[in-house]
Amino acid sequence: MKIGIAADHAGFDMKQQLIKQLQEAGYQVQDYGAVQYDKEDDYPDVILPLAQAISQGEVSRGIAVCGSGVGVSIAANKIPGVRAALITESYSAHQGVEHYDMNLLCLGGRVIGPMLIWELVQAFLTAQFQKEERFQRRLDKVIALEKRRLT
Repeated sequence: MKIGIAADHAGFDMKQQLIKQLQEAGYQVQDYGAVQYDKEDDYPDVILPLAQAISQGEVSRGIAVCGSGVGVSIAANKIPGVRAALITESYSAHQGVEHYDMNLLCLGGRVIGPMLIWELVQAFLTAQFQKEERFQRRLDKVIALEKRRLT
């Protein structure tokens, strides 16, 4: 599975750590930035390349880290085809994929620690969308909302 990852200045160190952990776990990782620490960078600029890669199918799933996780989740959800959520506990990390086909995990590098972050990443990456009729029906409605917004 090819994973995309991005972070602003507040998540930069955590992103670097996650890249190592993901590679050690056997994942192919594409780093969408920031490529160096810049305390003046802005989360919308950093999340855009990753969100576009998800939207275009260049990566299977993505992980984004900012200070709280809120900024990257708001910005990423503006890109068609991206289903991003701020996650702070394990249940939602897998349930978001299983029920909603979440494809971008957003994390707060300043609000949760590295052990919990790794636990959330693992739950997110090992989960699969359950293609039960009720979940697909609901996802189709979300996709229809997105398409209506674009017209």
